[in-house]
Amino acid sequence: MKYTEMKKEDLLSLKNSLQNEYEKIKNLKLSLDMSRGKPGREQLDLSYDVLKVFNGGETCISDSGIDCRNYGVLDGIPECKQLFSEILEVPPENIIIGGSSSLNLMFDFICQCMVSGIGGCAPWKDQGNVKFICNVPGYDRHFGIAEYFGIEMISVPMTPNGPDVEKIKELVKDSSVKGIFCVPKYSNPDGVTYSDDTVESLAALKPAAKDFRVIWDNAYCVHDLTDTPDRLMNIFEACKKYGSEDYFVEFTSTSKISFPGAGISAIAASNNNIADIKKRMSSQTIGFDKLNQLRHVRYYKNADGIRAHMKKHAAIIAPKFRIVLDALESEIAPLGIGEWIKPNGGYFISYNTAVGSAKRIGELCKDAGLVLTTVGATYPYGIDPQDRNIRIAPTFPSDDDLKKAVEIFCLCAKISAVESLL
Repeated sequence: MKYTEMKKEDLLSLKNSLQNEYEKIKNLKLSLDMSRGKPGREQLDLSYDVLKVFNGGETCISDSGIDCRNYGVLDGIPECKQLFSEILEVPPENIIIGGSSSLNLMFDFICQCMVSGIGGCAPWKDQGNVKFICNVPGYDRHFGIAEYFGIEMISVPMTPNGPDVEKIKELVKDSSVKGIFCVPKYSNPDGVTYSDDTVESLAALKPAAKDFRVIWDNAYCVHDLTDTPDRLMNIFEACKKYGSEDYFVEFTSTSKISFPGAGISAIAASNNNIADIKKRMSSQTIGFDKLNQLRHVRYYKNADGIRAHMKKHAAIIAPKFRIVLDALESEIAPLGIGEWIKPNGGYFISYNTAVGSAKRIGELCKDAGLVLTTVGATYPYGIDPQDRNIRIAPTFPSDDDLKKAVEIFCLCAKISAVESLL
């Protein structure tokens, strides 16, 4: 029976039963973590041989003749640019290779816009109040960048096809709105992939700000969980119709392909944006780790090698997603106390309470030994106005720990729902 259909005396009895079960779990003094979308150890082991590339005495000279032990090559070795060119379907000359973190590349780009401007426009810091559109629920680290620079965040709700484009069209009429954060494939945390209509509508935007930029964070471009993956329209191909290529800067990395702490990242952008970014980088660095770039290229070889490798990842993490989704379907769905989207890829399951009690679920889970992503983190300033959304990250725990974690989560969701109804 749905909780909303139960009588008060039945809810009180149920509360006592659930509380007794909860106290037994608390007494186990568990320590479980579903807080971040980290690969598990078994996934990290898949790429161990990347570290052995030079052990057989292979030369550190790339096929293009670059000695990767030395200084130079600001924007990445040609072989690595070609690898990302195949993955992102953009020309190699429109690629810049960075270090291990695409988040770092995004932070540096926003900093550049704030301090020295972009596209020949004045620095954002000299233009008064700067605003950014944030699709919600969304990625907390994007919001952290904006908050660090004092950028005002404007929330736009996600739909099953991507962000609400009609609202975005209205917002960009304001010249102080300088951009949008987007995770267009398997969005964080909803797992939604933008439809072709959404991508085309974003490409067709007519922002008042000439230095408007979309942070196109394509973090999960090859992170499929099934053999029927979502397809994302190439944003730069869509932009060609409208001459809007300069508005979009795409970011990705191998963080969840090889090693989150020791992978490689990349920027894809228009000729104008690439030139602006390289000008800044020439004062910032002599170049990123070329040995690491060469290791990745020699191990994965090409985009087909990357895709084959990602099937191994899917074989490990797809069962983890099933553990969580099966539990939600059997324990929560019949009660009418929550809803979620079954993602086709990415790293998260986005859970929405039916009764606005997400913080309470987080508190109960923490006291029972389960750490979740901080409730509210999927909204700007850490404030979920409806107190509904919780990001579940299934990948890091072992299967046994994950089963226990989702059991605790479902129990806490039930307790919080009953409390709200009483």
